[in-house]
Amino acid sequence: MEDRMLQSLPDERAVAWEKALVARVSEYGIFRLTAEGIVASWNPGAARIKGYRAEEIVGKHFSVFYPAGDRQAGVPEAMLQTAREKGHCETEGWRVRKNGSRFWASVLITPLVAPDGSLIGFAKIVRDVTDKRRAHEAVLESERKFRLLVQGVTDYSLFMLSPDGIVTNWNLGAARIKGYEADEIIGTHFRRFYTPEDAVQGLPERGLETAAREGRFETEGWRVRKDGSRFWANVIIDAIRDETGNLVGFAKITRDVTERKVAQEQLENARAALLQAQKMEAIGKLTGGVAHDFNNVLQVLRGNLELLERRHGRDAWSRERLERAIDAVEQGANLASQLLAFGRRQALQPAVVNLAVMLRNMDDLLRRALGEMIQVETVVSGGLWNTLVDPNHLENVVLNLAINSRDAMPKGGHLTLELSNATLDSHYHALPDDVPEGQYVLLAITDTGTGMTPEVMERAFEPYFSTKPEGEGTGLGLSMAYGFVKQSGGHMRMYSEAGHGTTVKIYLPRSMEQVAELERPHTPQVTGGSETILVVEDDKRVQSMVVEMLTDLGYAVLKADDAQSAMVIIKSGVKIDLLFSDVVMPGPVRSTEMAKMAVRALPGLRVLFTSGYTQNAIVHGGRLDPGVHLLSKPYSREQLATKIRRMLGHPDLSVPLHQVADSAAKSVVPLISVLVVDDDAASREAVSELLAEMGYAVRQADSREAALREVTEEVRILVTDIALPDGSGVELARAALQQVPALKIIFASGDEAPLAREVGFAFSSVRKPFSAGQLRSLIEAAGREERTD
Repeated sequence: MEDRMLQSLPDERAVAWEKALVARVSEYGIFRLTAEGIVASWNPGAARIKGYRAEEIVGKHFSVFYPAGDRQAGVPEAMLQTAREKGHCETEGWRVRKNGSRFWASVLITPLVAPDGSLIGFAKIVRDVTDKRRAHEAVLESERKFRLLVQGVTDYSLFMLSPDGIVTNWNLGAARIKGYEADEIIGTHFRRFYTPEDAVQGLPERGLETAAREGRFETEGWRVRKDGSRFWANVIIDAIRDETGNLVGFAKITRDVTERKVAQEQLENARAALLQAQKMEAIGKLTGGVAHDFNNVLQVLRGNLELLERRHGRDAWSRERLERAIDAVEQGANLASQLLAFGRRQALQPAVVNLAVMLRNMDDLLRRALGEMIQVETVVSGGLWNTLVDPNHLENVVLNLAINSRDAMPKGGHLTLELSNATLDSHYHALPDDVPEGQYVLLAITDTGTGMTPEVMERAFEPYFSTKPEGEGTGLGLSMAYGFVKQSGGHMRMYSEAGHGTTVKIYLPRSMEQVAELERPHTPQVTGGSETILVVEDDKRVQSMVVEMLTDLGYAVLKADDAQSAMVIIKSGVKIDLLFSDVVMPGPVRSTEMAKMAVRALPGLRVLFTSGYTQNAIVHGGRLDPGVHLLSKPYSREQLATKIRRMLGHPDLSVPLHQVADSAAKSVVPLISVLVVDDDAASREAVSELLAEMGYAVRQADSREAALREVTEEVRILVTDIALPDGSGVELARAALQQVPALKIIFASGDEAPLAREVGFAFSSVRKPFSAGQLRSLIEAAGREERTD
């Protein structure tokens, strides 16, 4: 090579030809340097690439083309030295144009020597390869970013497998999810991530075979971490092939989706619970409607049977058959009552009781009902809380559950009734959405019977579902208990396993009040009277039967088919002592509205309602409204006579409907404006009507937005529910106080009221369902504060 470079100076013609050739080249910068590096020639290619004209650069040192850093480092001189020593110098690097911009140059420097071997200069060839450099850098940058991406991903496990399943690389996500560091796992088979049962079945190998055959394999399943714990994984295996189509390995992506799987399972459980709740609610509505009509039919049967019994009861044969027919009516009435209990539509009369006392009083009854083969044990924890519940209905529930347990122990066994205090909170397993957190009294009834399978457990609370032989039981015992407990604001759970007995747990809300004095049962005395009773009943059969029964008891009886006809009689001026009306009435005037108008027209009038299904007309929150008397259908002649005689013969036992409201109206300063806010139209109208009767000017709103439009200086008191469709009643109150600072706030809600320190303003509160007296007291207190202010 040196022999070729050591060449003699060309003759003049050769020089002229070379100059012409160099002058035509524009893609390359070709120029000559002196031995000291001074530019001695310049071609058009050099002018195009570097931006200098020949007269601007010839005579200057070629280091001008180098960046300042390279000049300071002596790079130009080093390149000339390399060319002298090695015969050439070839390199690439950044160079500088005349305008200061940089370009990536491919440079070749060749020494020029005289015939005598002396160095006379250098030939330098430069090419602008910036595009090539940038493409190369882009590739490098892409590879760098890809490496950073793969290594930086921590939510996904990304790694490569050889064709036979050996791990060849490992990212941080794989280390985080699977627990192995790269040096622990590279070189081992990926089978170790599978559960033993899946590995035995050959799932890892089948996954690779599918990916190799189809190009991709995706699945989900349990995988194992280094510490032995399991997680639910979403797995994708892609086959990797080279340019010729040969399999070179697999890319494996794994994601831990355990949380998603748990959420899906919870969603499925919640959906199943919702469907069950909807089914039970639909059945409840159906049974409630059926019970109403059924009770009307039973009332006709019972009343006429009792009338026949009074006329033909002296004949033994007739009396026996009439008694059998009346017993059948009683059974039908019990069925209807159980249907209403399941549908949560019975009229409860709860009282504050201590369940320990109630169970002790039931001890003899239970032992007689269960027989000698069943051992009964009652366990009561110390310091047992009180609860608010209808004791008569609860006794029926306990008796029904105990009889179910007896039937599950045909050869005898052990029945345990346990009472204790309990707190239900977020730690309680699967606390349903309709069960509020709080303190409860727990009644657990456990037997050692045959137990139930999961399939039977799932349907145990459905009405008419029974595993007993046909003719043994109605299938309503558990459903009735379930409906009663839910209507009482409680919670009911059942635990059972085939062959290992059953436990039914009933949670009833704790009451902070003192135990109520319960009225002792007494034998009713059938007595009549001479007072006048107005019977309002749309069912002609029932009406005829009631009129005959009351007439037989000595009463003067008037009758009406609907509320409008009843009001005509009331306004006629005739003396009426008691209004006996069905709750569910046809026509535009409701029975409750008729009763209120009747009481105003006839002060001192007693009002007794009757119904087979109240439809929430006089029952709210599962309880009879204050001051309301109800005789549920079907009723006996004795029950009717006793109820009416007590109401007419003992004035203190009967509080006329809205007497509280009428007396309150006299003591209230009139024309105080009250704004009632509740999205439940029935509740809002009831409260508004009660306030209007007390003498207040009432405004209504069904939402936060509508209420704020009603708030003016004239409004003195705001009575609002806490839960509104477009926001919170607390926020409504806060905004209303900004408009009218003197406004008095009363929260009337089924939820617990917030703490005063949390909301930052003064308020009063009453919890639904509330009495007229409670509302009146709060309104009067707010009025006194308003007048004091």
